[in-house]
Amino acid sequence: PPPANAGRVPGPPDGGWGWVVVFGAFISIGFAYAFPKGIAIFFKEIQDFFGTSYSEIAWVSSIMLATTYGAGPISSILVNRYGSRPVVILGGLLCGIGMVSAAFCTSILQLYICVGFITGFGLALNLQPSVIIIGKYFLKRRPIANGLAMAGSPVMLCTLAPLNQFLFDNFGWRGSFLILGAILLNCCVAGALFRPIGAATTPVKTQVTEEGKDALKEEVTKDAMEMSSPMNITMETKTEEEGGKGCCEKVNQYLDFSLFKHRGFLIYLIGNVLMFLGFFAPIVFLAPYAKHIGIDEYSAAFLLSILAIVDMIARPTTGIIANSKWVRPRIQYFFSFSIAFNGACHLLCPLASGYTGLVVYSIFFGLAFGMVCAMLFETLMDLVGAARFTSAVGLVTIAECCTILLGPPIGGTLIDTFGDYRYMFIKCGAVMVLAGTFLFIMNYYNYRALAKEEKERKTKEEDPKSVRTENEGRNNWNKETAQDGPELEPLREEREGLKKEVNGT
Repeated sequence: PPPANAGRVPGPPDGGWGWVVVFGAFISIGFAYAFPKGIAIFFKEIQDFFGTSYSEIAWVSSIMLATTYGAGPISSILVNRYGSRPVVILGGLLCGIGMVSAAFCTSILQLYICVGFITGFGLALNLQPSVIIIGKYFLKRRPIANGLAMAGSPVMLCTLAPLNQFLFDNFGWRGSFLILGAILLNCCVAGALFRPIGAATTPVKTQVTEEGKDALKEEVTKDAMEMSSPMNITMETKTEEEGGKGCCEKVNQYLDFSLFKHRGFLIYLIGNVLMFLGFFAPIVFLAPYAKHIGIDEYSAAFLLSILAIVDMIARPTTGIIANSKWVRPRIQYFFSFSIAFNGACHLLCPLASGYTGLVVYSIFFGLAFGMVCAMLFETLMDLVGAARFTSAVGLVTIAECCTILLGPPIGGTLIDTFGDYRYMFIKCGAVMVLAGTFLFIMNYYNYRALAKEEKERKTKEEDPKSVRTENEGRNNWNKETAQDGPELEPLREEREGLKKEVNGT
């Protein structure tokens, strides 16, 4: 006989090769998040080169970020079909091709296509599989693993900000794009580390036995349909219904649209869509703002490095705190607080005067940014579970891409209109405080509703009357089935005979 655990999915190892996978995710997630921010170093020079406005140049980062998030469902479908490893390797190749092509662009529209769409799509194929595979390798230590993997973003940003400035000074923006395209090919190496983990291979003997059973079932069904014309009509109707549902079921295999009936998922989705309207604009415009008020180029780039260093420490620390027994049962509250804290930092930014004030702002911004990013996917997995997480990530990212696309250009429009960066920071801060407040209130309602539903379920299980009613209903159904009449008696006798023959063989 086949082993008892044949065909079962092995549990997450919570270690071992999983830490190598975390390292690979550290690299791919780092590039996916840090690259659209680090490339902002070139914006002032590209703006002067093409003679564009702030809002026009902001579309480069916006399109890249929106494509990274909007292509989430495509990435999730590819991961479900082919696994994480080939998808990340393909994403690394696209990133390299996009940046090398951007080095030869002669208009801002071509930059939108090469940097925005091609590189953005490559980053999408890096981000989703990296987040998904961590959930397959970790369960108990998942918040810590997510925090360590998410720390790749600040490490990469800390490295890319001064590196981009150095590359620009020595090779110009075109030469820098060529070198960055080669650097992004390291995502292919990261993808090679994503060893698949899944169901054990079913033995050949078991497969042959199952095929024999399927053949017997088909013969039994065929004989039964010939013996009873009413049953034949019923089977034909079911086949037609299944054919009609085929297309929807195929789509639902890869993207679980039933999540839109999940209360916690809807709360998370609305809060995040609102949050991303002000999440990325401040980090995109931080270096240009510093240059605008007269700070030299390297000091302006160093602000991003300060933000990244604090972010680097904040993410794993947040992961450890979120994994504690006091925070993990109510992690949604912690996430809501982090978003509101992030917004409060932006609201206070206009009070910062001079370089010292911007350094203080960068420290607090890095702390708040790291807290949000460390829990961004952990809170989603806490709500929907690991089994539905792949579909949830795809659906969330495509919904978020609209506000991610609009966030930086709206900020750029405010700068063009008023000639001042303060209104952009105030807008982003107000939106994020509103999103954090919404999530806090709605999560409180969700926790109360879940506790009430759990209490009702336990009461129903412990109530002897409800159990007795269920047993009586089951007995009545059995009696009605036994009294179906003499017309089905030949079919029952035939079925019993077939069962005995199958057992004999």
